[in-house]
Amino acid sequence: MSEAIRADAAPRPVGLYPHARRVGELLFLSGIGPRDPASNGIPGNVHDADGSLLAYDIGLQCRAVFANVRTVLEASGASWDDLVDVTVYLTDMARDFTAYNAVWAEFFPDIDRAPCRTTLGITALPTPIAIELKCVARLARGGE
Repeated sequence: MSEAIRADAAPRPVGLYPHARRVGELLFLSGIGPRDPASNGIPGNVHDADGSLLAYDIGLQCRAVFANVRTVLEASGASWDDLVDVTVYLTDMARDFTAYNAVWAEFFPDIDRAPCRTTLGITALPTPIAIELKCVARLARGGE
């Protein structure tokens, strides 16, 4: 049995799926990007007059995606410390990995408490974002 989670304070999913799904003590988050929950805009994106993407700020997008992950975790009854595995998708690994890795270190300064992580370079995401996270958390039961 599983339970779908919808986080009202998080950006709406770009498709027909929940923000997360709880299965026993595990929480599986759908891919989460850096869109602003209020405006649906993408922090740090710069567009020309025709709407084409000219530039983006990976630091702003990293901070926004971490904030969105935290929002979904909290709506699910979990916390940042409950994360056990994170898969990160970057659309430009060569350009963005160093900056992304620095932001990661701000959010996870203690290697012994940080979740496992896999970072993949990909060619595109469904919206004009440069980063997306796919997370798994373990929900504490019985005061653990």
